[in-house]
Amino acid sequence: MTEAPRPGEDARRGYRAEPIDPDVEVALPAPPEHRWRGQGAPVAMVALGGGLGSAARYGAGLLWPTGPAAFPWTTLLVNVVGCAAIGVLMVLITEARTAHRLVRPFLGAGVLGGFTTFSTYAVDVQRLVAEEDRAAAGVAYLVLTPVTALAAVWAAQAVTRRAVGRSPSGAGGSRASAGKGDA
Repeated sequence: MTEAPRPGEDARRGYRAEPIDPDVEVALPAPPEHRWRGQGAPVAMVALGGGLGSAARYGAGLLWPTGPAAFPWTTLLVNVVGCAAIGVLMVLITEARTAHRLVRPFLGAGVLGGFTTFSTYAVDVQRLVAEEDRAAAGVAYLVLTPVTALAAVWAAQAVTRRAVGRSPSGAGGSRASAGKGDA
């Protein structure tokens, strides 16, 4: 037997809802016919950037081809360079400047997401270990890629913060000082 909802209960959820502060604006979910309206531009930017980033990675493979039995240096280099670029981008758009809402989807998820290729990295590790019986090279590649990629992000962030006058703690720079007098 179900009881009728009492005041403050949400009948659809089947549990008692918390009271809503009248000073808080409640955002209602968009009706189904409007759910894609705000997502079109970011999705288009990710697709466009992804195409450009993938083309750049393909170009890197043409410039520095890796033989079928060779260590995948080009993929390693592409991933490290892409991760360094992500470090620079994140400092610039989150700490140094206010960027347009489509910059991050285009450059971060799109261009740099398409440029880096961790799926190829996984396939290369599998190829080295299982198909070519080069376990030492496979394990070295398995460890080297994430270590150098994370080091590249960290170094690029540190250099970028120094270049734009920000400390690693977030103090300094234009965005941090802009909001201090507002409180």
